[in-house]
Amino acid sequence: MNRIKMTTPLVEMDGDEMTRIIWQMIKDELLTPYIDLNTEYYDLGLKHRDETDDQVTIDAANANMKYGVSVKCATITPNLARQEEYGLKRLYKSPNGTIRAMLDGTVFRAPILVKGISPVVRKWKKPITIARHAYGDVYKNSEMKIDVPGKAELVFTAQDGTVTRKTIFEFTGPGVIQGIHNLDASIESFARSCFTYALAVKQDLWFATKDTISKIYDGDFKAIFEKIYEEEFRDRFNEAGIIYFYTLIDDVAARLMKNEGGFVLALKNYDGDVQSDMLSSAFGSLAMMTSVLVSPHGYFEYEAAHGTVQRHYYKHLAGETTSTNSVATIFAWTGALRKRGELDGNSELAAFADKLEHATLTTIESGKMTGDLILISDLENKEKLSTLGFIKAVRETLDTLM
Repeated sequence: MNRIKMTTPLVEMDGDEMTRIIWQMIKDELLTPYIDLNTEYYDLGLKHRDETDDQVTIDAANANMKYGVSVKCATITPNLARQEEYGLKRLYKSPNGTIRAMLDGTVFRAPILVKGISPVVRKWKKPITIARHAYGDVYKNSEMKIDVPGKAELVFTAQDGTVTRKTIFEFTGPGVIQGIHNLDASIESFARSCFTYALAVKQDLWFATKDTISKIYDGDFKAIFEKIYEEEFRDRFNEAGIIYFYTLIDDVAARLMKNEGGFVLALKNYDGDVQSDMLSSAFGSLAMMTSVLVSPHGYFEYEAAHGTVQRHYYKHLAGETTSTNSVATIFAWTGALRKRGELDGNSELAAFADKLEHATLTTIESGKMTGDLILISDLENKEKLSTLGFIKAVRETLDTLM
């Protein structure tokens, strides 16, 4: 069989721990036998990020801006324990946060539905898509540990030298402070991305934050969404028969449990991070969710929405058999390959991505799956496969489609 050619490189960002192992398995078993894979490779594994003082993360983001499409493996955001474990020079920020800040845009995350796996919430019948703002907030924060009594202030110095001060807190003992920010331009692009996406899929758009508490910061998000909706999208939403409404984040948490799904939920950066993990787990598994960053500048970054599966990695290093779900990572590759094919006019590459996704879901529906899905599947005849065993089973199914 002649392998499918690629005309433009795909930016490949490798990662850490068990997902790094899976990454290579997917390439070896599901990609390179069928595609003349053309990627510009960046190693975002924690050791290499430390060796390059995290310059490799910036280089990878710049490459994404050059070529338009990237696919990213899960990576470690180190805490103190990880710093000691890996002997790091310093605590590096989230590589996802760095990349998203450079690309801007919105992360859209949706559950991967498959027959035989029912959502934990019985009311849910349709996917719920999380639209997560991809800039600012805690991911671009500045923070400080306070060890002595004193006054913490929020200080803004304008270009003309005017200084505005606001007291944060009068410390009488140890504590912590954190400063976060956002940009109106980024919030505006976030809003337009969400409204445009909702129109494309013809689904209602919800937006939630906490402006009753954060009257200025969250209030700015609310006001910008309302302004853009009224000026640019109200008539188009009415014509499409869909609605937009704003509510508080805690109200959304309650409403989610009683809604059948089939809508887009727009959230700030941290809120989207937390809620997408909750939704993916409730729909089936953390490894059963697609995730794509869509930038208003025409950049796309596909990734798995879960972590590096540290516990399985240690088992793998000890020579034990693992049964790690690779579906989200497979779908990160298929999403990137499909988009690359669409942008290049390479219908064969886009069609391959469709076939690989179909093969993956068909394999699960036949009863062959990893341990996490075995626990929640209501299929009668189920077979638990190892990490590599599942990927090989997908390849067998894919061969029948090719």
